[in-house]
Amino acid sequence: MQSYLEAAVDIAREAGALLAHYFERRVGFELKGDFDLVTEADRASEKLVVERLRSHFRTHSVVGEEGGSHEGSSEYRWYVDPLDGTTNFAHGYPVYNVTLGLARAGEMVCGVIYDPARQELFSGELGSGAWLNNRRLRVSKPARLADSLVATGFPSRKRHLNINVHFYHQLAMATHGVRRGGSAAIDLAYVACGRLEAFWEFGLNPWDMAAGMLLVSEAGGRVTDMHGGPAKIGEARLLADNGAIHDEILALFAEIFAGRFRVPMPEIQPV
Repeated sequence: MQSYLEAAVDIAREAGALLAHYFERRVGFELKGDFDLVTEADRASEKLVVERLRSHFRTHSVVGEEGGSHEGSSEYRWYVDPLDGTTNFAHGYPVYNVTLGLARAGEMVCGVIYDPARQELFSGELGSGAWLNNRRLRVSKPARLADSLVATGFPSRKRHLNINVHFYHQLAMATHGVRRGGSAAIDLAYVACGRLEAFWEFGLNPWDMAAGMLLVSEAGGRVTDMHGGPAKIGEARLLADNGAIHDEILALFAEIFAGRFRVPMPEIQPV
């Protein structure tokens, strides 16, 4: 596995440097469909990453967000987001990253999330732990939801139909607060390194979560679906946390799924 991780680290750093160059230029964006943004930086980064992966591991499959996928012949599959946080990037908001995760027969074996704005490289390998640059990662210690800082995200498409607003409100009332940074990979990395106690989101793509799931697990946290079942790559309802608050979050989620709300939504008052 070490050779896979070393290659992923090198590729992520190279792609991150490319993204940083585009970020300084403040490139324009296009729309994929009616809502999703894409920039020339997304495409250039994915081209670089896929070319590097194919030169190192020609038989591996590659699944990329911008269509640069390659179907290989081995049991290994890379999940690539060449620019996670495109909306942030397009607006000059410096929360974005490049992420690569490798699965073997459906099980994550290594992953990298690189944040070029902060030069933070999060990496992990199955059974060997997770790291931020040269520091070993451990999840945080708070054992109560009331002492926690958590994060989530919302889709760009059909946002008005997404039920996560109910979860957002209940978690905001039950914790120190909910952050919405616009990058699922960064949020998962922050759970792994103890900056956040938990992250959840509906409808993530495999490349959004693959590397981050591994990082959280290798840092001592728990990753499941939002009902407590096994987490799978591409799971539509993902929960990742420090483990200590996992059962408490699941209990709150079960209430919300059942339509029971501890704190009612505030009514809009005329000003």
